[in-house]
Amino acid sequence: QVQLVESGGDLVQPGQSLRLSCAASQTIFSFNAMGWSRQAPGKQRELVARITYGGTTNYADSVKGRFTISRDKSKNTVYLQMNSLKPEDTAVYYCYADQANKQYWGQGTQVTVSS
Repeated sequence: QVQLVESGGDLVQPGQSLRLSCAASQTIFSFNAMGWSRQAPGKQRELVARITYGGTTNYADSVKGRFTISRDKSKNTVYLQMNSLKPEDTAVYYCYADQANKQYWGQGTQVTVSS
């Protein structure tokens, strides 16, 4: 069973940065893709960033230029570097991984951007 554990969520002020981590229970190269989604209160979950097995990255328009997804094979971890945070980035951030015809999700980590 694949396990994904997120960490790094926090309360920060607008304009500050935060890095989220997603540690997988197996090698991240066993997945077709991994990524981050977020869900704000009263809103649908939205894809934030994605990285494929081959290293191709995709971002939501709302975070392009501010967020960066990366990975560390040696640590089986995917990261989401978030810069210039805005109040509208406030949400629970979830890590996910695609493997064959299955999708796995972490438990989520709260990010709150407020002055």
